[in-house]
Amino acid sequence: MPFIMLTTLIDMMSIGLIIPVLPALIGSFTTSQAEQALWYGVVTFAFGLANFFASPILGALSDCHGRRPVLLLGFCGMALSFLATVLASALWMLIVVRLVGGAMQANMAVGNAYVADITPPEERAKRFGMLGAMFGLGFILGPVMGGWLGAVDLRLPFFVAGSLALANLLYGYCVLPESLPTDRRRAYAWKSANPVSALRGLTQLKGAGALVSVIACNGLAQFVFYTSWVLYTTFKFGWDPMENGWSLAAIGLVAAIVQGLLLGRLLGRFSPRRLAVLGLLSSTLAYLLWGIATEGWMMYAVIFVNLLGATVAASIQSIISSAADARGQGQALGAVGGLNSLMAVIAPVLGAPLLTLVADLPQGDWRIGAPFYFCALLQAAALVLAVLHFRRERLGILRPDC
Repeated sequence: MPFIMLTTLIDMMSIGLIIPVLPALIGSFTTSQAEQALWYGVVTFAFGLANFFASPILGALSDCHGRRPVLLLGFCGMALSFLATVLASALWMLIVVRLVGGAMQANMAVGNAYVADITPPEERAKRFGMLGAMFGLGFILGPVMGGWLGAVDLRLPFFVAGSLALANLLYGYCVLPESLPTDRRRAYAWKSANPVSALRGLTQLKGAGALVSVIACNGLAQFVFYTSWVLYTTFKFGWDPMENGWSLAAIGLVAAIVQGLLLGRLLGRFSPRRLAVLGLLSSTLAYLLWGIATEGWMMYAVIFVNLLGATVAASIQSIISSAADARGQGQALGAVGGLNSLMAVIAPVLGAPLLTLVADLPQGDWRIGAPFYFCALLQAAALVLAVLHFRRERLGILRPDC
């Protein structure tokens, strides 16, 4: 577990480095805020589209050849993507780079499968939380460093992120052990590894299939949130990359505290199903409050109040992982990754136009929060779907004819 946690930390730091500065870098190629929002949506769409098709394939490859080589491939892809961004001199170059990076990176899904390999089912929610804490910690360090470095030069964070990815590649090659023994591997099949088949298989997992719609709504809300945050705070409060870096670090801090320290205790009191419902309720309110915030400090207040929102992903992943067999963890969690990647494809298509519509409104206007109001609706839908699913599941268990 320490090996994969450190790998995840370095991985997330490299990703977090570029988040505060990518919109500004895209803005250097555009002439207006509306144009910047539009092309930012195109660039993020390119990454999500490539990742959607690649994630279940890479997850299935990890079931066949082991987790370690696929993780190393992801680190290599990240390094090439970040370092190539430094050299990009036009928007089309950024789009191509993000396409290549998205196709080679499935680290999150494979990392979750790695944890599932080494953890008994009853401990997986807690272990997924520990992995999530590393994501949170990386999200603390990365955006702050990205904000500082971006204040010096917009391209400097990409160079540092690429260097971190190379360091992770070297660390993984020399230190990271394989988690999947040969007797638990299965042959690779293109038919089952394509994203459509992988999602169909996910819907057929007993006790978890109906959660696909919950994952979709929750994932779409999260990706609209992440793709909108920097431009939203820039348009509404006039924040620069440094201020955005600190705000993203606060989000990471909450994730690290909740998933690293509090999740185990919460699971002692609540089942993963109940915790997922409470987290979805908390997130619904948080998105609404972010949208109507009139001062920058209010964004921080909501971040630190929305503690339960950081438990949703680990809770649902533990349910999915427990429903899949030992030989199919990579493909099942790869399908979850693919579904989230599909939401990452859709998010900029929806979020960017919303930002474009409100980009020219005066600072502080409540209508600039349109992307977050949309997120609140999505999260409310996920909440209703989860409650209905768990209620049907409970009644099915109690009824002898089901």
